[in-house]
This record gives sequence, structure tokens and C-alpha cells, in this order.
Amino acid sequence: MQNKPATQSSRKPVQKRPTYSIEAVDNALQLLQLLRDGGALRLKDAAAELGVAPSTAHRLLAMLVYRGFAVQDENRRYVPGPAMGVGPAGLSWTRLLRDLALPHMELLSARLDETVNLMVRVGTKVRFLATVEGSNVLRIGDRQGTVMPADKTSGGKAMLAELEPPMIEQLFRSQNAEIGGDTIPDAEYAAFIRELDSIRNNGFAANFEGTEEGVSALGMALHNGHGQVVGALTVATPATRFRKVFDAGLVAALRESCRQLEIDIAANPAEPG
Repeated sequence: MQNKPATQSSRKPVQKRPTYSIEAVDNALQLLQLLRDGGALRLKDAAAELGVAPSTAHRLLAMLVYRGFAVQDENRRYVPGPAMGVGPAGLSWTRLLRDLALPHMELLSARLDETVNLMVRVGTKVRFLATVEGSNVLRIGDRQGTVMPADKTSGGKAMLAELEPPMIEQLFRSQNAEIGGDTIPDAEYAAFIRELDSIRNNGFAANFEGTEEGVSALGMALHNGHGQVVGALTVATPATRFRKVFDAGLVAALRESCRQLEIDIAANPAEPG
């Protein structure tokens, strides 16, 4: 039997380059493809591949690092970052959660004049859904879209603290954790469990330069009407200003914002689907 030639309708057309392409965007997407397919990339090689100056390639790679799509290893090579291997949150209600949260985030940021973030947990990682920046000249910038380890961020730890011990074991001590590079070493695990116990008792978690040098944060978990954790709110400040903000009523302000937001969440179908 002879194979039938492909019909016009069965052929997948080759994508044409857009007429009005944006060169910087195209270059950044090419870098993502190079990282995905090659696994590692040096600055000079990135510049050569794109046909741009090393300074231009450096700026593009710096943005990929900022958004979590690349990191630098000990040899100064760029390798895929945590955001590269994390798919969509898979939570049908995240858009609604973000819409509900933004007014509360804006009020809290205006009250404290600091940066407020909304995040959700996806396995051992947290994804930042939204950021509202404070107006201080020295402030923490936009983290929307960034992916970070849940066990290092204040919001991530606040959400992890409400899981049962067997789930914590599965996330950070199982074979899957080892394969994914998420294992917490024996020497650190007991202290991590004690920290989660303290977070559970206090109702908030702190991060003192655990994810970024010079950045401290306080986070609290958010719940829906059934008491399920659906996300977390955090307030991030320069480390040098954290104590001042904390002493000025940070915990109470964040707790009230979470309480008000949870009222809105309970009144809307912002639940895991």
C-alpha cells in the first residue's frame, strides 16, 4: 500500500518571523532556547550566537537571572535556573487570587511603604504571582514570575509549616527530592523542622537574606473558606531596614491584610481546582 501524500490541511505550516519583531525580546528567547538545549552557556558564546556585543548579552542574561530562568555556576557559566524547569502553576484560580489580592497588597504597601508580594507553592518551589513595590528609593524590586525554593522564602516556609510531617518528608527527604535536587541535608533538617514548628506557633515566617543578599522578608499563609492554604503574602525590605519596620508593627499590619483578603477569598471560588 502506498502512503498518501500529505494534504495541504495536514501539513503544519512553518512559522514566519513576525514583520515587527522586537530584537531584544527575540534575543532573550534565543538565549532561553540555548540554555534549554545546551544546558550551559558562557557569556562570550552567548554574544557570538546572537551577534551582539558582550555587554548586550550580559544585560540579557542578567534579566534571565533576575527572573529565575538562569543562574551562574562556580565556573561563571550560565545554566538553566529554577523557573526553566517549572511549568504552569496548574491552579485554575491563580488569576482570581491575584485579582482579589492586589487591592489589599496596594493598601499594605502604601501603609508600610515597602514591597508586598503574593506567591503560591508548587511542590518545593514558590512562584511569585504579583508584586506591589514601595516608594522608597532603596526598596525591593518586582519579583512577579520569579520562582524560588519554598524552604528559603518567608511565604514558602509559612505555607510549608501547615503541611503534615509526612508531606514535608516526601518533599525534602524522599528519592524524588534527591532526584530534583531539593533534599535538605541531615545536618540541617532537624533545625528546619524546629523552624516550621516555631512558624506554626507564631503564625508568620521570616527570611533573613536566605534567598538574596541584602533582602529580608516576613510572610504569612493565606487560607480559603475551608481553611486550606491557597498562597501567602510577604513584605520584603532591605535587610538594613527590617528591624525598624518590624518594630513599627509589621506583624500586625500583615496579619490584618491577610485577614481582610481571606474574607474576600472565602466569598469567591478562589480554591484549588
